Amino acid sequence: MLPTFEFDDKILAQGAEISRKLNQLRLEKFPPNAKKTLRQFSMAEVAHYLGVSPNNLKRLHLEKKGPEPTIAAGGRRFYRAEQMIELRQYLDKNGRSDAKKYVPHRKVGEKLQVIAVVNFKGGSGKTTTAAHLGQHLALTGHRTLVIDLDPQASLSALHGFQPEIDRNPSLYDAIRYDEDRTSIHDVILATNFPSLDIIPANLELQEYEYTTPLAMQGSKEGKRFFARLGNALEAVDDRYDVVIIDCPPQLGYLTLTALAAATSVLITVHPQMLDLMSMSQFLLMLGNITRTIKQVGARVQMDWLRYLITRYEPTDVPQAQMLGFMQSMLAEEILKSPMLKSTAISDAGLTKQTLYEVDRANFNRDTYDRAIECMDAVNFEIQGLIHQAWGRS
Repeated sequence: MLPTFEFDDKILAQGAEISRKLNQLRLEKFPPNAKKTLRQFSMAEVAHYLGVSPNNLKRLHLEKKGPEPTIAAGGRRFYRAEQMIELRQYLDKNGRSDAKKYVPHRKVGEKLQVIAVVNFKGGSGKTTTAAHLGQHLALTGHRTLVIDLDPQASLSALHGFQPEIDRNPSLYDAIRYDEDRTSIHDVILATNFPSLDIIPANLELQEYEYTTPLAMQGSKEGKRFFARLGNALEAVDDRYDVVIIDCPPQLGYLTLTALAAATSVLITVHPQMLDLMSMSQFLLMLGNITRTIKQVGARVQMDWLRYLITRYEPTDVPQAQMLGFMQSMLAEEILKSPMLKSTAISDAGLTKQTLYEVDRANFNRDTYDRAIECMDAVNFEIQGLIHQAWGRS
C-alpha cells in the first residue's frame, strides 16, 4: 500500500524548490544581478532590420557618419541595439525626403495598434509568438509594449522576470476595483530591448477572474469591466506604437478585457484535428460572449483577424492536409507564412531566450538560419498589417 501524503505541503515544497533552482540558473546566466542583457548585432542583421544594404552601413562608417560600431576580428562590424535606434534617426534625418521611413512611429491620426494573441488551448505557441513579435517590432523601430496576461507568467520569464522572486507588479494593479489600484505607468518595466517595455504577470492576475463577477453585481464599474484595459492604455497612448497582449489560454474576464481593448486579433493554431476542434469551440464561445458584451457597450470592431499556423512541419503529411483543410475555409485570414517547428526555438528557450537574443554561432547555422528566416517572415507579414491599419502602403 502506498503511503498517503499532504498534497498542499508536497506541491508547495516542490514549487519552492523549482523556483529556487530557476533563480540559480538565472544568476549563472546573467551575472551579477540576474538581469538580462542583449548581444550586439552584426552589420548584416542591422541592415536587414533597418531595410538598407550592408554596403550602405559600411559606407556610413567609413565616412564617420552615424554611431561607431564595434570592430571584431576580420573587420566585422557589430552594433548595439541602442545604436540601431541612432542609425534609424540618422538615416531618417539625412535620407531623401521621399524615403523618410526609417523611424516608423505613429503619425497624427494613426491609432495605437493593440494586438491580442489568443488561443483557448495551451501549447499552441502563443507566448513564443507574442515574445518574438514584440522583439521584432522593437528591432524594426516601433515603440512596443508587451502585456503578459497569463498568471503563469511565461512571457515574463522569457524577458528575465521571475514573479515569485522579483515581486514584480502585474496589470492587475492597474485594473483592480479597490483603492489599491495604481496607474498603468507604475506597472510598466523596461526590457533588455530598447523600445520594448513589458507589463509582467504574476499569480495575482487570477484575482481579476474572482473580483470581476463580484464587482458586476454591485457597481457600474464592474458592469463595464471590459473597458478597464482600454481606459488604462489611454494614459500611455503617446508612448507606444503597438501593444501586444499575451492572453491566458482560457476564455475568462482577462481575455475578454484584452479583446475589448484590441484593434486586431492573432489566433495561433497547431494544424492537428484536436487543435482545430478545440479552436472551433473557442470561436463559438468567444463569438457568443462578445456579442453579449457588445450589447452593453463593448467595442468589438477590429482592423484585422489572422490565424497563425504554429509548430508546422511541412513534411508531415497529416499536418499538410490539415493546413489545406483550414485554408479551404479561412482562405485569406490565414497568414501566408507559417511558424515552422524548429529545434532552434526550443534550444533558445532552455536559457530563457528568443531567436533574436541568442548568438547564431551557438547553433547549427543552417538550423538557426531557417528558424530566423521563418520567424522574420511571420513578423514582417504582421508588421505589414499594422502599417495597413495606419493607411500606409
